[in-house]
Amino acid sequence: MRYTRLRSFHAVAMAGGFNAAAAEFNISQPTLTAQVGALEDEYGVELFVRKGRRRELSDAGRQLLAITTRLFSEEDEAIAFLEQSRELRTGRLSISAVGPYHVTEMLAAFNRAYPGIELAVKIGNSTEVLDDLFEYRCDVAVLAYLDEDDRLLTIPYRRHPVAVFVREDHRLAGQASIEIAALDGEAMIVRERGSTTRRAFEEALAATRTRPRTVMEIGSREAIREAVIRGLGISYVSVAEFVPDPALRLIPIADAEIYTYAHVVILRKREASRIVRAFLNAVRQTKDM
Repeated sequence: MRYTRLRSFHAVAMAGGFNAAAAEFNISQPTLTAQVGALEDEYGVELFVRKGRRRELSDAGRQLLAITTRLFSEEDEAIAFLEQSRELRTGRLSISAVGPYHVTEMLAAFNRAYPGIELAVKIGNSTEVLDDLFEYRCDVAVLAYLDEDDRLLTIPYRRHPVAVFVREDHRLAGQASIEIAALDGEAMIVRERGSTTRRAFEEALAATRTRPRTVMEIGSREAIREAVIRGLGISYVSVAEFVPDPALRLIPIADAEIYTYAHVVILRKREASRIVRAFLNAVRQTKDM
């Protein structure tokens, strides 16, 4: 009720009188008079004073008008924001991902469709990304590997083969492809534990009983590249993430299907969110799987 009375006061004050406000806002003059009178009676304050046949704002009325102007201006701003959000002309989408390659492609597709939406991206390992999703620190997750979980909705996005890369003077550098058994005994630089690329590669090694010699464990793709360039060993990488270098040779594995995957993941309870659904639609238009 107080809100309605404040609205009536504000309308009269802005229009310059009760009759003018009634005509402008299509409200009966008695209704406006009653609403403003009730506000004055409730707080024992005079908001308008008579000057001849006219009623003008009192000192208290002018002070209240300054407050209601801010109040209803912010209300109008809130409504405009909600309208724009409904139409996805404004807003913010937060994404956590295990790597930059696939998520950049998704962001480009989404940005083309919804240029007014601000995008925030965080890169982390699988555990960190899932924690962000479950704790509502992100809206969407991009993961390479995912255990079954009824709380999650998963969209397969891409898969890429894993290959070996060596320094240009390594004995395998001239091979167009190799069999996985050729890696037996090789000095191998591996990714950190928890890496999905490492998991896929080690499963293939175990299946063929191939045993490279681990010489170093590094949790950075860039650092592994530098270590291989310096001759400290060989390594493996998703073909999609390999950065060509004159000092390196990428060699496909001929007799083993080793892949990395990208999955887009959301919480099922957030599937109805307009901005999340818009992102999923953009992803579905660009995905391969």
